[in-house]
Amino acid sequence: MEPVISTTIITPVILSGGSGTRLWPLSRSHRPKQLLPLTCERTMLQMTSDRCRDAAHFAAPIIVTNALHATEIAQQLAEEAPRAIILEPAGRNTAPAIALAALEVAPETPLLVMPSDHVIEDVPAFHAAIAAALPLVEQGWLITFGITPDKPETGYGYIRRGEAVAPGVQKVDAFVEKPSIERASDYLADGNYSWNGGIFLFRADAYLVALEQFEPEMVAAVRASLSDAAREGRMVIPAADAFLSAKSESIDYAVMEKADRVAVVPVEMGWSDVGSWDALHALGTSDGSGNVIKGDVLAIDTEGCLLRSEGPVITTAGVRDLIVVATRDAVMILPRGSSQEVKKIVEGLKATGHATLDIPF
Repeated sequence: MEPVISTTIITPVILSGGSGTRLWPLSRSHRPKQLLPLTCERTMLQMTSDRCRDAAHFAAPIIVTNALHATEIAQQLAEEAPRAIILEPAGRNTAPAIALAALEVAPETPLLVMPSDHVIEDVPAFHAAIAAALPLVEQGWLITFGITPDKPETGYGYIRRGEAVAPGVQKVDAFVEKPSIERASDYLADGNYSWNGGIFLFRADAYLVALEQFEPEMVAAVRASLSDAAREGRMVIPAADAFLSAKSESIDYAVMEKADRVAVVPVEMGWSDVGSWDALHALGTSDGSGNVIKGDVLAIDTEGCLLRSEGPVITTAGVRDLIVVATRDAVMILPRGSSQEVKKIVEGLKATGHATLDIPF
């Protein structure tokens, strides 16, 4: 691994609180997508941790999650030995979650904040982007990483890049909400917009100062929850009443859109948020007919399908462009390109209280 920095040690903060229902029936509330091996033999959480295993540059990670997943996370990261696993009493979005981690470290500590369920195929490019950001981080800037778009995507927020403030780093002009397809096409043609991938780098004190400026009551609530936290080995359990009094807000709304010294490092690093079954088809290795297959599958005269079985055999003949996912207790079939319809399926199952939303397969 190429060095990304000289002497600065970065503490990774891995946010692992999501339920990942967009990948039902594989992902369940008790075992969401970050805890599953979706693209290789390692789980998404393990792959995220693996990006920061170089002890010369990275400290042990801090994981922010919930009690439901604590034991599984501890088992999956047994070799990595996290510095702390902080258990949110309930989800309060990313701003309070990151504040929990920032208050657990020395003020001058650089924090690399990452979702637990993203793919980064070009890790050296990611490390190079971190290296470009660090000089500004040490001056108190808040850094985000902008993903170079390759299509007019309507499912992501965008970052409009401004003037250069350091080599490979630009000031953020604006954070832009998820656009229409027409506006997304304009952004792509403009060439000065990046996808907002939700990955950040800043000193703990810089983040807390900004949060104190814009959301002082949130900082007070998080600080109080840690003052009365229970601690069991690496597990940190903030006091529920104090933490639940914190406003639920994302880091983007709470801090990044309001602070002055916010910069973006544009980077091409093979990034995906693995937000749908279509994304998994795009990430997978296909056979000669464009099928991505895993598990016990027999595909005859079948083209362009994602076929994945975690239990019963899947057989297909004479079909095109389908997503078929089978677990021991559920089967889902969709046209490829329609994987956002999983949301409707999950809502329908919630309405009936169906067990497959919660019971691990």
